Amino acid sequence: MSTWKLKRTKQCAKCPWKVSTNPYDIPNGYCKKKHADLINTIAEPGSINGVSGSMRAMACHESNAVGNESHCIGWLVNQIGPGNNIPLRIHMMSCENGSAIQLDGEQHETFEDTLPA
Repeated sequence: MSTWKLKRTKQCAKCPWKVSTNPYDIPNGYCKKKHADLINTIAEPGSINGVSGSMRAMACHESNAVGNESHCIGWLVNQIGPGNNIPLRIHMMSCENGSAIQLDGEQHETFEDTLPA
């Protein structure tokens, strides 16, 4: 099995998965519709759909270039934890620096909680 590394392991300051983040304060322009469309990156908990195919991932808003995005750390931790994203859990088994992941503060439990009221 080949290994890979996360491009970033520390959650950014304005991650929408942080309870303390107001989504409208996310840098580089916030779009409520684009945020809501990220529901497509949320796996059905416990489903094995995507194990043998491609997975959708939420990119960090601080990613610099299209095609060179880094994973959103808040999303990643949610999906390998309470989100119970089985394909992502399997994929993370070959991640060399997964143990270096660092969250920053209290996290939202669900994707819906990341959306503005």
